[in-house]
Amino acid sequence: MRGSRLQPKQLPGADVAGQRILAAARQHFFAHGFRGVTMDDLAAELGMSKKTLYAHFTGKTALLEAMLLDKFRNLEADLRPITAECSAGFATALHQLLATIQRHVDEIRPPFIRDIQRECPELFQVVESRRRELIERHFGKLLAEGRRQGLVRRDVPVYLMIEILLAAAHAIMNPTRMLELGLTPRTGAGAIISVILEGVFTPEGRAKL
Repeated sequence: MRGSRLQPKQLPGADVAGQRILAAARQHFFAHGFRGVTMDDLAAELGMSKKTLYAHFTGKTALLEAMLLDKFRNLEADLRPITAECSAGFATALHQLLATIQRHVDEIRPPFIRDIQRECPELFQVVESRRRELIERHFGKLLAEGRRQGLVRRDVPVYLMIEILLAAAHAIMNPTRMLELGLTPRTGAGAIISVILEGVFTPEGRAKL
């Protein structure tokens, strides 16, 4: 799987049974961590044999990879229409973007981030890379539109705003720091976004928001 991880491709077992497995894996992995869930647990939850489970996914790591790819596809599908229409209403688009990200982050618990970093470091690095791509694409487009409308400061380049946002996410959104700070992925992400975005708006932009 080297070099192709989390790249767009046909999901293994993209039939009804495969999607049921992915949905169960997403719920249990995010809630209990990668180590806290076994293929036996998932088979019992789904009422299917382990043989059927392994017919769709060759192992727990392969299932994790497919689940993460599915998660990113869903997130991208939710974000794309928001930023596609951001010129029609910057403030509305921003609130929708933040609410969508919060909703997606809300299901992830600290044990999952801890486990994937320890047990699957290659996937953890790819997740961070995909997170960067999504932030660059969608926040970059939204901030550029806000600048065009005079709601986002012009004295700081958009790319630098994005880098600051990414640096804060990298520094805070890791298991050790979240534990030290008493944060969950949801509260950490919310604080980073609100604090940093507060500084990029013009007075007019803050008044509208």
